[in-house]
Amino acid sequence: MIWSKSSAPAALLLALALAGPAAARGEGPVGEVMAGEFALQQGDLALAAEHYLEAARSSRDPGLAERAARISLLAGPGAPVAEAIDRWRELAPDSLAVRAAAISFALEQGHPEAALDEAGALMALPAADGLPVLLSALGDARGDAAITARAVMRGLYETDRLPPSFGGWLAMAGLARRLEDPVLSEQLVVRGLERFPDDPRAHLLQASRLRERGLDDAARGHLTALGPPAGLAPELRRAAAREYGLLGEPLLAAATLAAGPQDESSLRQRARWLLAANDRPALAALYLETAAPSPSPERRLLLGHLAEALMRWGEAEQWYASVPRGPGHDQATLRLAGARGRLGRLDQALATLHELQVDQAADGEFVRDSYLLEAELLERRERGDEALATFGRALEVFEDDPALLYGRAMLHERAGRIGPALADLQRILDEDPDSAQALNAYGYALAEHRQRYREALPYLERALALAPESAAILDSIGWVHLKLGRHASAVELLERAWARQRDPEIAAHLGEALWQVGRKAEAREAWRAGLRLDPDNAALKLALETHGP
Repeated sequence: MIWSKSSAPAALLLALALAGPAAARGEGPVGEVMAGEFALQQGDLALAAEHYLEAARSSRDPGLAERAARISLLAGPGAPVAEAIDRWRELAPDSLAVRAAAISFALEQGHPEAALDEAGALMALPAADGLPVLLSALGDARGDAAITARAVMRGLYETDRLPPSFGGWLAMAGLARRLEDPVLSEQLVVRGLERFPDDPRAHLLQASRLRERGLDDAARGHLTALGPPAGLAPELRRAAAREYGLLGEPLLAAATLAAGPQDESSLRQRARWLLAANDRPALAALYLETAAPSPSPERRLLLGHLAEALMRWGEAEQWYASVPRGPGHDQATLRLAGARGRLGRLDQALATLHELQVDQAADGEFVRDSYLLEAELLERRERGDEALATFGRALEVFEDDPALLYGRAMLHERAGRIGPALADLQRILDEDPDSAQALNAYGYALAEHRQRYREALPYLERALALAPESAAILDSIGWVHLKLGRHASAVELLERAWARQRDPEIAAHLGEALWQVGRKAEAREAWRAGLRLDPDNAALKLALETHGP
């Protein structure tokens, strides 16, 4: 077959017609572009850059110069990077991208002065328009170029060419940290706080830093200085709420987050804080606020949680049962079984769990948890043998799962089967020696049931080192100190445990420790506080009967 003009692709004919004779010879902008593209296809970046630069020299199109510069930067040594950038700047003198390319080239060449000049020009632009470009150009540096980028950052800092806002200073501090210059990063934060003391972000950062140093009152002062939360930008309001939460002020956290438009995330977080504060009226108000005529599956799940918190088990059952297949369905099914158990319908609850356990599409974590809930429901009805059998079935499916082994160990412990309990806990520790939960349970079982206090202590000390804020671990080790006659340290540990969690068992141990050191009035108050939490607690009743009301 002879290929005739009529059979040539129309687009190619049009390009050749427009380009004229020069294009056919590889001359002129179009010809150079075609040659450049051919070189790219052959993998010859340097030659492609030369052709594009030649096209840019005979054209007023800045896009050709930009392409020449970018290809040159990729090509490396020998490519006409400087010439391409100069031509690009000539054709587009106001382009920020030109300066970014110039910075990248200077960094690769190890020329901090040239990069600093370009960076300074970007920082001099009004409204900090150059900051994102600079952050991107410096942040992309790797290897030796990153060392040069650090020098540029320090040069900007020392010559006071920095953004006009605290947010900009924080962005620069973050870049310094990514470039592995923590000293400069901290200097930027400290000087930024001094320069912009009234910026809301400065107050938030100060609050965070003071909280981390244990200066909670000073941290609260900075949060108060933010003013009414409704006047804050959404991201600042969320950050302020989070700080209140970390300061142990869940009600203030929830109130701060409530002062603005709500979405599923904010409603869930408010619910968590109100649950932590155990504020039933506020939870009831949030329940009404959250209800909607046609709630989404996610919202139905949240409404079920809130109904549970309010002990409205029938409503919780309805919400969980209404969550359709899809995200959240497995969790809703698990909670549905729990609600039915609370309603006294054990057979129905177990049937719901069994459906989840045979659902091949269900999330494995929720299937595993269904066995835990089944055992709990059975044990609550004094059907301990069936609960133990449930753990056996579960461990056939989830072999050596630590949550299941721990659950079975606690079931053994409550039934007085200490040997099997310790064996299950040891299986967990064989796989994970750093399981603080298993270490605490193992040590406490040795002390409580075997009176082997000195043998228990290393397990508890290791657990405390791994989880120093755990109230349960503080209680265990404080109680063992008490049994070993270390009364002063026992009081200190148990007071820390009580401060972190109001629990009747902690109250019983704390009261005994306080009594041993002669603080008898405080001991009685601890026992009374425990009884307010659990009026039927036999140990607390006995302590008050023995030592006086």
